[in-house]
Amino acid sequence: MLKKIVVLFSILLAAVTTQAQTADEVYNKYFDFNKARMDQNSDLALTLGQDIIPNADKLKANTRLNFYYAIGNLFENDGQSVKAIEFYQKVAAAMPDYYVAQRALGYLYLKDVQDIGAKLNAAQSDINENKRLTRLYTIAAKKALPYLKKAQACDPTDETLSIIKSLYKNMGDTQGAATLNARLKVLSKNCVDLLDDK
Repeated sequence: MLKKIVVLFSILLAAVTTQAQTADEVYNKYFDFNKARMDQNSDLALTLGQDIIPNADKLKANTRLNFYYAIGNLFENDGQSVKAIEFYQKVAAAMPDYYVAQRALGYLYLKDVQDIGAKLNAAQSDINENKRLTRLYTIAAKKALPYLKKAQACDPTDETLSIIKSLYKNMGDTQGAATLNARLKVLSKNCVDLLDDK
């Protein structure tokens, strides 16, 4: 019995140690990950990035944020919006003034708004369904708006501004639309466009 326990413990220990990576190993993979991205080898970068994710805590905080943004971008470009949002959210939570992540989140959440909007247009004759979809539209729009506003405040574009105004109009939020410029001005005071990797 003791022999079986020792063998089982040895196997378990071997499995754990093969899964755990040292900080140097994680940084080596991070270097390879960045090289693959620079070489525009998205498939390899995505594979390497997914290997890094369980051990990303071994990266320094700034490096980890860069990694999270980069892997989020790879997931987004691969059509994996849910995973992209997960990593962009980590960046936005740690660096709320980094408007590049804010813009990415805003446009990813906007996809839900657009999907609900299309269903809402198709349900014009069904009063109950129209009310339900209108509520869902408002919830989705309110989720996208803070991110879009930060992006617009820091890096204004006609497209983003038009989307923001359209969301307010479609929600019937005249006060939000009327105070938009003042809020954008406040949001524009702290803008970060590059993450420090050191």
